[in-house]
Amino acid sequence: MDLIRFLLRKSWRLVLCSVVAGLVSGVAGAGLIAVIHRGMNETQVSSTLAWSFLVLALAVAACKALSEILLTRLGQSTISELRFQLSRRILDAPLSQLEQLGHHRLLAALSEDTDVIAQAYVQLPLIGINVATTIGCLAYLGWLSWPMLLLVLGCMALGASTFQLQERKAIRLFTRSRETSDALFRHFRSIMAGIKELKLHRERRHAFLTTLLHRTVKAYERDFVGGMTVYSLASSWGLFLFYAAIGVLLFLWPSWQPVSIDTVVGATLVLLYMMGPFSQIVELLPGVGRANVALNKIDALGLSLAASTPGQEADGRQAGTELDIRRWSRLDLIGITHHHAPEGDERPFCIGPIDLTFRPGEVTFLVGGNGSGKTTLALLLLGLYQQESGSILLDGVPIDDANRDTYRQLFSTVFCDFHLFDSLLGLDQANLDGVARVYLERLQLESKVRIEGGLFSTQALSQGQRKRLALLTAYVEDRPFYLFDEWAADQDPLFRKVFYTELLPDLKARGKAVLVITHDDRYFSMADRCLRMDFGRLVECREQDGAAGANGGLSAPSRVAGAGK
Repeated sequence: MDLIRFLLRKSWRLVLCSVVAGLVSGVAGAGLIAVIHRGMNETQVSSTLAWSFLVLALAVAACKALSEILLTRLGQSTISELRFQLSRRILDAPLSQLEQLGHHRLLAALSEDTDVIAQAYVQLPLIGINVATTIGCLAYLGWLSWPMLLLVLGCMALGASTFQLQERKAIRLFTRSRETSDALFRHFRSIMAGIKELKLHRERRHAFLTTLLHRTVKAYERDFVGGMTVYSLASSWGLFLFYAAIGVLLFLWPSWQPVSIDTVVGATLVLLYMMGPFSQIVELLPGVGRANVALNKIDALGLSLAASTPGQEADGRQAGTELDIRRWSRLDLIGITHHHAPEGDERPFCIGPIDLTFRPGEVTFLVGGNGSGKTTLALLLLGLYQQESGSILLDGVPIDDANRDTYRQLFSTVFCDFHLFDSLLGLDQANLDGVARVYLERLQLESKVRIEGGLFSTQALSQGQRKRLALLTAYVEDRPFYLFDEWAADQDPLFRKVFYTELLPDLKARGKAVLVITHDDRYFSMADRCLRMDFGRLVECREQDGAAGANGGLSAPSRVAGAGK
């Protein structure tokens, strides 16, 4: 994606004001040079010249200050806007796409890429300001002597062509360093997630630091320094050409053709003044190059920021066929299939075809061995994965892209890899704290956690207690369909019994549909039906083979998926 188009698309008014102020400052600066040059040749003080000097000096200072203030506002608003919009893109993206990208790539995009783009966002107007100043100086130089102008333009063209050739090499190095940055974020994530394992195993810790992390850090350093070195050499070459032009004007030009000392002094003064903005332009270009790399990386992740309007899934404003999720009577999965393509050369894992029906007030257990497809089926049911074939019907209404987000509001879930927020986000029902405290007591957490204003007083709990707090959140949501992915796995035997013998029957009595992914075969009697996933196929458990199915056994199915219809 081109950075300039992206900049103008997002905040062209603020950019325009900043650039106009910069242009006025640049033109006034060039005029100031002309006034100074003329004043140096005046034998008597001219009041007109003095007033011109004062007005131009004030214009330069005022417009420069205005431009800098606008750029400061632009920079800060850009960083927040970029992160907000990129977060929306991530929330709108399909879950399967995000899982393939990995958390480390998303974190790199949210942090490093947005910072780089925001910095360039501020630098582009500065480049425009300096270009305006340079053009004004060149115009005055042409007024003094057009042959001298042609000489300077020739030097600038030579420098620009050389710079462009070198910039391609620099961009390649920056692109490679950005790819290495993804690996760095993956290693940083490994440090935080595996800190206990690394502390307990000296050899593993040493291998991680010296083999993985050190090698990646050095690769990033090599490519980034290489890119900046190329830019430095190219800018130094441009600076040399500038000095060469001054040298030619001072020492060679008078011998080539007659020219007044006044013209030579004026041209030299103009070039010396131009060196400041010209050098700043060259210094800012590496940041623009890195920003283009960052934008291209975000595009490559499928999270393009170029679209004029973000997706609507993040705020739920999707228009489609109306779904009555509060008064539903039947949920059908018909011929559902899904293919999961793992990394590497492994064969794709296939789910289905699956036919299944759920009704309110029904408790269903889903069992099966690890990797049998239980969680994948759950994600298909929830609408977080999209089936390759087949359909999902809620009271006969097909679920499609237009109503999928509304359909997802049918469910409350606690995943095995759940995330617990610091508060009861998105819940504003009356007496929220009072309702939550009732569930705190029921889940035996009242002595551990307080809830005030919807905020949890702490999350410094055991994994089992944190799962209870996640269950509390699901209870308070009070949605029609509950899905628990191995919720009881981290509970002690006493509370595991409470979950199966008290909490699930209570949800059933309240007319909730419940799907429990579990391995607890001793509680299968609490389910209205028990289904088993077996290598991507759904079968109904028999009384005698329930334990085998829960533990991944391969006992013969009683009948093929369609169970429960």
